[in-house]
Amino acid sequence: MPRSWRLLVDEGDGRWNMALDEAIALERPRIGRNTLRVYRFSEGTVTIGRFQRAAEAVNLGEAARLGIPVIRRVTGGGAVYHDPRGEVTYSVVIPERELPSSVLDSYRTLCSGVVRAAEILGAEASFSPINDVIACGRKVSGSAQARLSGAVLQHGTLMYASDLDLLAALLRPPREKLAAHGASDIRERVTTISECVGRAVDWREASEAVISGFSEALDLDLREEDPTEAEIRTAERLVEERYSRDGWNLSR
Repeated sequence: MPRSWRLLVDEGDGRWNMALDEAIALERPRIGRNTLRVYRFSEGTVTIGRFQRAAEAVNLGEAARLGIPVIRRVTGGGAVYHDPRGEVTYSVVIPERELPSSVLDSYRTLCSGVVRAAEILGAEASFSPINDVIACGRKVSGSAQARLSGAVLQHGTLMYASDLDLLAALLRPPREKLAAHGASDIRERVTTISECVGRAVDWREASEAVISGFSEALDLDLREEDPTEAEIRTAERLVEERYSRDGWNLSR
């Protein structure tokens, strides 16, 4: 029998998106329901992992020139360029006890929704440890996790038509990380679903595929709702106290 989860579908800027994901995790004990959130960024944005050095992970000069904000996530992982016209972002909030204890296996479980989404869109896709999804031999999705208030927050991407040249100009992945995947530069490492399947995929199709992918892979009955008042209040506080401040976003 499918499990009943909340579904949130929305759009916001980088500060709000990161704050709301964190707020949903912090409020999970009081809400008592698991959540799949499917969203996009209202403007091009770079997010960086909690423990990254901004100046090492991102070309900050280029980001400033283009007016692209850089926001630090509460989760780990590497820098991501969020293209409002080319990427679906998702988040899952679920109690730790409902996932495998192994971090790798928890990624494998939750990323199965993204794998299935790529398949729905016509790509042959697979999970690539520890937190990526590969299609046509290249990365189309990365994910990151944090554990907050007894819940796992995992959020990640599905690049359906991202501007990969702009992504390459903004991000500075370590050369050794690229080499480990057989790539000499970031453009050799990543692709989009549209490139992979040879046709244009848009937001509506991609977001619907992500919703269906999680529903099928995790056997979910998803009911669309709005964030609670408590989640909104917590997110507003986090925007003010954390995600609007250079001390959080850029200092490391």
